[in-house]
Amino acid sequence: MQQKAPTDDGAQTGDPLEVWIDQDLCTGDGICVQYAPEVFELDIDGLAYVKSPADELLQSPGATTPVPLTLLNDVVDSAKECPGDCIHVRRVSDRVEVYGPDAE
Repeated sequence: MQQKAPTDDGAQTGDPLEVWIDQDLCTGDGICVQYAPEVFELDIDGLAYVKSPADELLQSPGATTPVPLTLLNDVVDSAKECPGDCIHVRRVSDRVEVYGPDAE
């Protein structure tokens, strides 16, 4: 069961979110891994990737993973602090980016 994103008042409503990394823009800085090691991991190539809920590294281009509600703030902070602007958080339902370089 996917968790729903909190609204501004903290209620558990809204659409489930997913996150992906554009490795073409990744600087390998590792800030995302520091914020949310349960979601992000640096691979041997020095680039960051998302991990599946089963802790498996997802290396295919554009691979997404669900954003656990308990880690939402850490994932959002990762997207905000990323020097490569390569972390994209979007709603699952319509694929609209809500955090990251393409968010409105």
